[in-house]
Amino acid sequence: MPQIKFSRRQTLAGSAALMTGLAIPSLSRAQTRPVLTHGVQSGDIAHDGAVLWSRADREAQMIVEWSTTESFGTANRLPPLNVGPATDYSGKLTLTGLPSDQDIFYKVQMVDLADLNATSEPTTGHFRTAPTGLRDISFVWSGDTAGQGWGIDQDRGGMTTYATMLGHAPDFMIHSGDTIYADNPLQPEVALPDGTIWKNLMIEQKAKVAETLDEFRKQYLYNMMDTHVQAFNAAVPVMYQWDDHEVTNNWYPNEQLISDDRYTEKSVARLAARGARAFHEMIPIRTHPTEPERIYRKISYGPLLDIFFLDLRSYRGDNTANTEPDGAPFLGNAQLAWLKQGLAASDATWKVIASDMPLGMLVRDGDAAFENGANGDGPPLGREQDIADLLRFIKHGKVDNTVWLTADVHYTAAHHYSPDPAQFQDFDPFWEFVSGPLHAGTFGPSDYDNTFGPEVRFAKHPTDDQGLNLPPSAGLQFFGKVDIAADTRVMTIRLMDSADTELWSVDLTPASRA
Repeated sequence: MPQIKFSRRQTLAGSAALMTGLAIPSLSRAQTRPVLTHGVQSGDIAHDGAVLWSRADREAQMIVEWSTTESFGTANRLPPLNVGPATDYSGKLTLTGLPSDQDIFYKVQMVDLADLNATSEPTTGHFRTAPTGLRDISFVWSGDTAGQGWGIDQDRGGMTTYATMLGHAPDFMIHSGDTIYADNPLQPEVALPDGTIWKNLMIEQKAKVAETLDEFRKQYLYNMMDTHVQAFNAAVPVMYQWDDHEVTNNWYPNEQLISDDRYTEKSVARLAARGARAFHEMIPIRTHPTEPERIYRKISYGPLLDIFFLDLRSYRGDNTANTEPDGAPFLGNAQLAWLKQGLAASDATWKVIASDMPLGMLVRDGDAAFENGANGDGPPLGREQDIADLLRFIKHGKVDNTVWLTADVHYTAAHHYSPDPAQFQDFDPFWEFVSGPLHAGTFGPSDYDNTFGPEVRFAKHPTDDQGLNLPPSAGLQFFGKVDIAADTRVMTIRLMDSADTELWSVDLTPASRA
């Protein structure tokens, strides 16, 4: 693709003004204190700990202190962590031994390794550890950040949905995937139908598709240049999963990008390896002890809630017509076995399955292939057999109160699945809720597949006269809010928009088997 040249003003706005730390002269750096370039984050919280993340503008020691009081009257300091070029100056620290169900305040500073007397200003953050007993729980979920050419437009307020979510003071957030759009380059300006101009904040690495490790890393750092994202990350723990745009659209491990002239690197396996490394370096996800880049995991949040994060990308086979009678790889044997075991062992009232793709909506990859499990009406074929196997297990294993949360399709919807209208009927009814995008183009509606009998109870998407790929300024940006009451154990699902309008809601009463 043609190279985009930036004016000096655009370059300054994309680097120095927002402290990206991408290009600071060495002499200037030596004369200044270190800087935390992209704020602080917490994630993967537990009843006794969490993971913290930050990034320096140079080789430094990352110093973390935490306290149960905002005044830091009694502070606990962790051993320092050296950060440098190996991780693009980012660092993750795992806090352990924290009190459960407790507000934790933390402070991060960077100490210049070239001058140990040079210390950054402290940046503070907050999270609340998971409970071990009953208490009300509130969290949000969504997905799809900075996609389809819609980056940070400061004149329009930036990524304002993050500010709306922060206003609800949730216990945590689930980011359902497409955390970045590594395959969607930005243009400095986009003309809108109303005659106005969308002005993207630009950095060099957002002007082309990501191929190198540095380019993948900078995709994450770009999103954290937004002031609303930084404020949200400092106040609310985020649990992440990935989908396709963390690497490239609709990718599968064996793919070769032969006909995509934007890429000089044609091996998706290589791109996925670089994308996975950047994902784990740039977000506060726990590192699995034997599979360092594993994304699927369970997070327990007290007796009311267990969350099972899926990875429908890393273990799949090729995108085909998805009609293989003997099934096709989707979750992978190890992940499917882990999920069944975890659901069966869960004592939590609610088991949320955080999926990076919806179940019954058709997501096509070209004219003849499918991207997710759904493949058209009829009995389970191809990847659908993994889903049928799981739903059958949930029924016969007497696993109660499963709820699916997802994003991916760039609109919001509530789906009720029931065996009565379904082609496959060996499962119990359940709900799936879709919300997004956070800050990307809005699309929809999707076609549906009757294999598992989804009924659309609510949907909000562009109308025919609005078209597709609506910019965030059109207002069709969505998130979901979940509240679980400690006294009744009722789960309330609300579908919200960026203006904080409640579009639809439902109260789910937990069931229990005799």
